[in-house]
Amino acid sequence: MSSPALALATYHQFLADENATHALAQRLAQAVQPLESSVHLYLEGDLGAGKTAFTRAFLRALGVTGRIKSPSYALLENYKVSNFNLYHLDFYRFNDPEEWVEAGFRDILEEKAVVLIEWPEKAGGLLPCPDLSLHLEYQGEGRDLTITAYSNKGQTWLNTLNQSI
Repeated sequence: MSSPALALATYHQFLADENATHALAQRLAQAVQPLESSVHLYLEGDLGAGKTAFTRAFLRALGVTGRIKSPSYALLENYKVSNFNLYHLDFYRFNDPEEWVEAGFRDILEEKAVVLIEWPEKAGGLLPCPDLSLHLEYQGEGRDLTITAYSNKGQTWLNTLNQSI
């Protein structure tokens, strides 16, 4: 993120398995709908923590059909649902924070679109603040998830998520 942002709200949940991850992703996707404005989600966590599993379930819940590939090698996978673009980016392979800018991804963040970025920390402080930042951590056999809202939209989505429990 470009500058330290003030967290407006946080949400915490233990995810016992991949099914729990999928269920949470589906509930969050319901909270952000209808897709009327941009959605920016940043996903952080160690390798295998569930970032891509979460993203696949989230995109599927937004209406993506067909194969949802990991962008680990391609860096970007894009999908279209109705008139809305959905972008899944993975910065894991970046060695320099400027690489995401040089790759032309800045324009994607300015679009009215759903943008999910894995490994946003690889962009250093060059990314704008997300609506939501999701941090997945190993916790025994499951995962500990913390979602932090940095925008009013993100705070509204977290409130909706809290009410859906």
